[in-house]
Amino acid sequence: SVLLPNCTSAADRSRWGSRSLRRQRRPRPKSHCHAVPGVAAVAPASCDHGAPVARPSALEARVRQEGCGAPIHCSTLPNKYNKPGAGYLGVTHRLDRPTTGVVVFAKTSKALTRMNALFLNKKIEKTYWAVVKNKPEKTKDSLINWLKKNPKNNKSTAYPKEVDQSKKAVLHYKLIYSLDRYHLLEVKLETGRHHQIRSQLSFIGSPIKGDLKYGFDRSNPDGSIHLHAQNISFTHPVSNENISISAAPPSDVLWEKCSSKNNT
Repeated sequence: SVLLPNCTSAADRSRWGSRSLRRQRRPRPKSHCHAVPGVAAVAPASCDHGAPVARPSALEARVRQEGCGAPIHCSTLPNKYNKPGAGYLGVTHRLDRPTTGVVVFAKTSKALTRMNALFLNKKIEKTYWAVVKNKPEKTKDSLINWLKKNPKNNKSTAYPKEVDQSKKAVLHYKLIYSLDRYHLLEVKLETGRHHQIRSQLSFIGSPIKGDLKYGFDRSNPDGSIHLHAQNISFTHPVSNENISISAAPPSDVLWEKCSSKNNT
């Protein structure tokens, strides 16, 4: 397993920042990336295909601009891995803009093709942590809804039955810890729909902390939401080694209380 710790240094936020992000009026989540120069610096030695990072908020804008499957060139890769030419990072998947956690990039175009096949065939398991204020009626359940995306407001609405232009969405959650006012859920996706976790948890009356778009009563000060991609696991497409990558949640009091109790 590989554990990616969090950090919130000004240097990291500067490294991943961009003019377009600084012009946004809404505050952006703080960076939660490894304090090393370049994303590939946190790649495990046993996984030559992938370079996992604990995602900083501004990186999502770059991924959104380039699109999944598009390469992002990184000048630190040739030095770290002693490879000629420009560094290459292929985007294998994304996280929602205010979400934190693990993102995996491919270091070669061949690796990108293989990783895309794993995602397509549902051979990759992603585990999320979500902090909610309203405790779900059931401590463990599978949610099945039909989600319909509205591109005008970039929001997906969950329905109990199929409606026109909707897509089936399935997730599984369980309650893993409760504080006095908040509750920590572990969520595993069976499908990967737009804003799926946010929309489905809101549908059962448990919107994620800070998620104004899906019904929480106030935003977090930094514009983030308490949804964290905690782990990603898959079988290496060449060596068949089991790869498990975990990222610690951001450094705030609520996350620290939840994660510390969950690990005891």
